[in-house]
Amino acid sequence: MSLRILFVALAILLLSGCINPFAPERVFSDLDMQPLGDQKSIDGFFQNFLYAYNMRDTLVYSNLLAEDFIFTYRNYEQNLELSWSREEDMHTTYRLFNAAQNLNFIWNEITSQSGDELNRTIARSFNLTVTFQPTDVVYVTGKVYFILKRGSEEDNWMLAYWKDDSKY
Repeated sequence: MSLRILFVALAILLLSGCINPFAPERVFSDLDMQPLGDQKSIDGFFQNFLYAYNMRDTLVYSNLLAEDFIFTYRNYEQNLELSWSREEDMHTTYRLFNAAQNLNFIWNEITSQSGDELNRTIARSFNLTVTFQPTDVVYVTGKVYFILKRGSEEDNWMLAYWKDDSKY
């Protein structure tokens, strides 16, 4: 009889071994379930960028940036245009993703687009809400000027240059 009880107890432990009654299951939103896009298309590139920001995923984000990537922005207080490299951008983005409790990035319309199948210049507006704490929320609206490039039509689009024209 004790062997039977031991077998039943072992079976219960094995079947429920991955369930923690003190840690409820995570509830997934539609955003969590959004698949990554095919970065061989411009739409797929923008879908992956959106995913990277909203999910605060630095791995996906890093796969969007070309090795020679440059980020440029205007420091209105100093009245200067400043730039940084891919490495600096990854560090800055990592800190933003970790500091924010929530990021809500929304792409708006593409306002201009030119180029060919290997190089594309795109201007697109966006809205970004950064929630650091419930009482510390930053709203950013603006436009990005992206230069996307790839070696061949079979390669992924990569962000080579980003000029940020934000207002916050």
